[in-house]
Amino acid sequence: MSLKPDVMSKRCTSRVYMATLTDKWSMLIINALGEGSMRNGELMRAVEGISQKVLTQNLRSLERLHIVVRQDLQTIPSHVNYTLTPLGQSLRREAVSLIRWVEQHMPDLSTP
Repeated sequence: MSLKPDVMSKRCTSRVYMATLTDKWSMLIINALGEGSMRNGELMRAVEGISQKVLTQNLRSLERLHIVVRQDLQTIPSHVNYTLTPLGQSLRREAVSLIRWVEQHMPDLSTP
C-alpha cells in the first residue's frame, strides 16, 4: 500500500524535491530554460550572479529529479545543451507565477 505524498511529513521523499526546487537558484534556472534549450555559457549569462560550480550542482540536481535533461552534442570541443523535460515545463508554469508575484509584491528598496 502506497502512502499519499505529504511534504509536511519528515519521512516523505517529496521533501527531496522541495529542498531542491526551493534552492536559491533552481527557479531562476528553470525560468531561463523556459525559453528553450541552452548551453552552459548561455545559462551563466541568463542567471546573473551564479557561479559555474553552483550552476553545475543545480543542473545535476534538476537532472536527478527529471526536471532538466542534458544532451551531449558529441562535438569537439564538447557542447552540451540543457532543456526542460515535460515535467520541468509544467513546473516552469508554476514558477513563473511565483516569480511574477515576487516581482509585483517586493517592496521598493530604493525609497527609505
